[in-house]
Amino acid sequence: MRKLLIQTLSSILLSCLFVAQVNAQPEGWSRPFDGFQIIGNLYAVGSYDLSVFLITTDAGHILINTGLEESTQMIRENMQSLGFRLEDIRILLTQQAHWDHTAALAEIKEISGAEMWATVGDARVLEDGGVSDPHFGGEASFRPVDVDKVIRDGEIIRLGDLELTVYHHPGHTEGSSSYSMVVNENGRNYDVLIANMGTINSGKQLTEDPTYPGVAEDFLITYRRQKEMDVDVWVAAHNSQYNMHEKYRAGQAYDPDTFVDPVGFVRAIEALEQRYEEYVAAERAGN
Repeated sequence: MRKLLIQTLSSILLSCLFVAQVNAQPEGWSRPFDGFQIIGNLYAVGSYDLSVFLITTDAGHILINTGLEESTQMIRENMQSLGFRLEDIRILLTQQAHWDHTAALAEIKEISGAEMWATVGDARVLEDGGVSDPHFGGEASFRPVDVDKVIRDGEIIRLGDLELTVYHHPGHTEGSSSYSMVVNENGRNYDVLIANMGTINSGKQLTEDPTYPGVAEDFLITYRRQKEMDVDVWVAAHNSQYNMHEKYRAGQAYDPDTFVDPVGFVRAIEALEQRYEEYVAAERAGN
């Protein structure tokens, strides 16, 4: 009886938290947006601002991120519009273990039978529903999802003829990750990066009583490593981060060069580095 009561209270608290999140979230996170082809076998199937990426292969598909808890049907419909089935997803990945990117993972895992793969730093957060997140944790913020495999920096994920390289780009979360692959279109190879950008959430502590040990250094390492990468096409966890809506309009004809933007990638990182320096300076001035 006591166990049942605890479970009931936990469910009520989680539901209340979801309601609070929905009320506070930007409108673009839940606004539908038609799925579209980014380049080659990489597709966008998320909302107006929350990126969900589909990588297709003859052996099944990889889905990266899911958006909000209620996003499963939107993802399904976007996949169907592009000729793919949610049930054919074989691997689930995420770029960062925050609820706005992970909340539908558990449901999609159940529907598709896909395996959840995650980095060391984000795996525990996924499995406890956000409780152990050092910044936003303390309570569950999304439905927990079992992690089937831990992936590490430099590992190559293979599915069919796909080779997807994992990059540990921490800071935003301890286990933040990016993924790269080479896409050949019309005889040209494109270096494609699904990038987790080093943005700093409000209230994060970097130098004084840090949110987690080494967080300040993690951001700097991520900025340096990303600037050293060869990138032709890049996308990010939020469409706004890579100016998606300036590069693409719904219904626009497919062109593999639409998202070619190596200069914009470096500029975006440099802008984040500048914000990092300002954030650290303000943090130190306030102590």
